[in-house]
Amino acid sequence: MEIQVSERFKKSYRKLPKGVKDRAKEKEAIFRTNPFATSLKTHKLSGKEAGSWAFWVNDSYRIKFIFLPSKEVLFLDIGTHRIYK
Repeated sequence: MEIQVSERFKKSYRKLPKGVKDRAKEKEAIFRTNPFATSLKTHKLSGKEAGSWAFWVNDSYRIKFIFLPSKEVLFLDIGTHRIYK
């Protein structure tokens, strides 16, 4: 699976603590194999975020993304629940 990242995602990722970055890399590896693995808790967003999805990095952090054509994904943002606002 091809993963693209937005500028917002890059900016948010740079600000994360090292432990969260490490965990995000682990979860990304799982996501590449199976975006709906139970350990990711992938879920569809609703409301103003309709059309977007998110998966868990840990109890506090999420990666928000959208599916693109041709088995591509765009990571939109990473962070706490503030990414949904």
